[in-house]
Amino acid sequence: MASILVTGGTGNLGRHVVPLLRAQGHGIRVLSRSPRSGEGVDHVVGDTVSGEGLAAAVAGVDRVLHLAGSNKGDDIGTGHLVDAAHAAGVAHLVMISVVGADRMPIGYFRAKDRAERVLAGSGVPFTVLRAAQFHDFVWGMFGGMVKMPLVPAPRAIRLEPVDVGEVAARLAELVDEAPAGRVADLAGPEILDAPTLLRGIAAVRGVRRPFVPMRVPGAVGRAYRAGDNLAGDGVLRGRVTWAEYLEGRKPVPVGVAGR
Repeated sequence: MASILVTGGTGNLGRHVVPLLRAQGHGIRVLSRSPRSGEGVDHVVGDTVSGEGLAAAVAGVDRVLHLAGSNKGDDIGTGHLVDAAHAAGVAHLVMISVVGADRMPIGYFRAKDRAERVLAGSGVPFTVLRAAQFHDFVWGMFGGMVKMPLVPAPRAIRLEPVDVGEVAARLAELVDEAPAGRVADLAGPEILDAPTLLRGIAAVRGVRRPFVPMRVPGAVGRAYRAGDNLAGDGVLRGRVTWAEYLEGRKPVPVGVAGR
């Protein structure tokens, strides 16, 4: 089976992908910025943005799964990684990106768009999967807002949250397939506006607050109102709904956990 380097393997998505790759019989090497051990994988120290340790990290691997990224230096880190991968003769690099990367005027989206362009021009055979926001990300994005005395509810913001496990499963499939360039986007089964998402979080937390309509100004507001962050035709839809995710976030009643 293949030897695979995973960047971002210790993050939320990586923690879901790595066990799947191990179950498929692959040899896994995880890149991290500090020494780690255990988990049945080979940990190597390196940093994509600085480029430190990348030549050694890609040496001898067949494929790279690039999950690491941020809105600062994502294109630089991807550039360093693909340079190392190209020099090492890596046969396939799979990268996670975000739906609407080339349309949304937000730093993280722009960074992903630049990273995609760097990869496409690198000469390394590649696959890019754009995914919508994970349920956990949406919870974190809106969770703080429901604590406010008046909850701002920007109806213009619509999201299609997707289960992180479903994204991980798709990436594990793509790593075993031939390089395909940009493949179909992966999003959740529903398109939900911010008030709906906020009400769900408030219900789970048992919080009651008045909601106040809020207009999102500027270019970002125009992009959200136009649906530039939403997947288009040909999208693959996950199955796990927002309501199902929220069900798993509900507190366990006292006395039930110990049964």
